Amino acid sequence: MQNHDDKPFNLIDGASGEAVAVAREVDQQQRISANPELPLDQRLEAYEDIFDSEVGDTSLVRARNIEREVGFRQIYLKFEGGNPTGTQKDRIAFAQAMDALRRGFDTINVATCGNYGVAIALAARFAGLRSRIYIPGNYHTHRIQEMTDLGAEIIRIAGDYEKAVEESAAEAHKHEFYDANPGGDNMSTQMRAYGQIAYEIYDELRDAPSAVSVPVSNGTTLAGIYRGFLSLYRRGKTSRMPRIVAGSSFRKNPIVHAFLNNTPSCEDLNPSKIHETSINEPLINWHSIDGDYALDAIRQTGGWAADASDKAMLNSSRLIREKEGLQVLPASTAGLVALMEKHQKEQLPGDRYVVVLTGRKT
Repeated sequence: MQNHDDKPFNLIDGASGEAVAVAREVDQQQRISANPELPLDQRLEAYEDIFDSEVGDTSLVRARNIEREVGFRQIYLKFEGGNPTGTQKDRIAFAQAMDALRRGFDTINVATCGNYGVAIALAARFAGLRSRIYIPGNYHTHRIQEMTDLGAEIIRIAGDYEKAVEESAAEAHKHEFYDANPGGDNMSTQMRAYGQIAYEIYDELRDAPSAVSVPVSNGTTLAGIYRGFLSLYRRGKTSRMPRIVAGSSFRKNPIVHAFLNNTPSCEDLNPSKIHETSINEPLINWHSIDGDYALDAIRQTGGWAADASDKAMLNSSRLIREKEGLQVLPASTAGLVALMEKHQKEQLPGDRYVVVLTGRKT
């Protein structure tokens, strides 16, 4: 993700959480998990209790009013804004912090433009670990103050998001820090954590839906959900695999671009043609780090991918607010846009559909 006018870009990423309130509620467990003087097994047990009680198990709400509005038989909203810092990023942040604690790391490195950094900072604080968060130098977001308040060290990097990932990963390997960046050595931990979204959907519906729609940037969340459903299907828990649907900002994501152009793999876009807005920024990049995994998931399940304009995402977030009473981040509705536009062009079968929403507005 890159800003091209060399002016500070104010990221209105829109997510918010209840990190301070969570810290008060689990203060006793945190005093144990963050105490390096205590035995590791005792710290891990306390941390796992925090993880299990505060992260995940987010709501799955049937959107009956939207069903009537757009003509779906059943559509469910998987609202990830219920996580401590307001997005699904808490799932991989806490999973990796627990992994780092178990393996004897004392520091976590990650690059971010906002939400992921807050999640890592909170997860690391609970585990008694240092967090070093790399941010592109000309990016500004209100979430930086949250990271600092949670004890994170902020490192500014000259360049774009991809450059920040490169620098963060290199420093992690050089100094033996835990690398929490997408596409790194701990990718399998990230995929398993996002796979929990699939398990939670299955627990509620007792089978796989016809399709699951997900907003995509790097593609990690979508790929993890696919792997979760694949595990359920292979173990005979579900009768089918859901079609995996991806939505992202109009002509600004390699995953959607590769699907629409029928290329065998994701190809980098031209950075000079990528322009952020306060609406599309959480979605766009010229290089999707886990893009090929996401593209394979879409194709293997007979799913599809589609572009979403800022206007369409704003309209969808307004629809969710007015019809279902949920305040969501407009960018997180890109998957819903892809689903509804497909339904308008060719009537989808009367079945169950799930839309993953990844944040909430402040």
